[in-house]
Amino acid sequence: VKKRLVKLVVNFLFYFRTDEAEPIGALLLEHCRITKEEENVFSISFVEEPERKYCFECDSEEQCQEWIEALKRASYEFLRRSLIFYRNEIQKMTGKDPLEQYGISEEARFQLGTRKQ
Repeated sequence: VKKRLVKLVVNFLFYFRTDEAEPIGALLLEHCRITKEEENVFSISFVEEPERKYCFECDSEEQCQEWIEALKRASYEFLRRSLIFYRNEIQKMTGKDPLEQYGISEEARFQLGTRKQ
């Protein structure tokens, strides 16, 4: 077990030695599984390497749950699904596509709205 500091930036989890300012590595949080292992411990594993796990121990159960939720919301796929959901909800309420004002083409709107999960 090694003590590391971690920093979440968009969909990258950077990790640092406790006495250094530059990260020693980063995990791209795409196609990964976040799993609660024990009371204060969670792990990250990846579809491409399911046998390899990165385990993280937190100071408390509450902190562990906060990290799990933040990491699950960090992926591109989560953000993409959220965009599709909220776009459709706004369109139902207003009758207008909220993405139209940003010049997103009809093809892109169609793909966003019909791609299956």
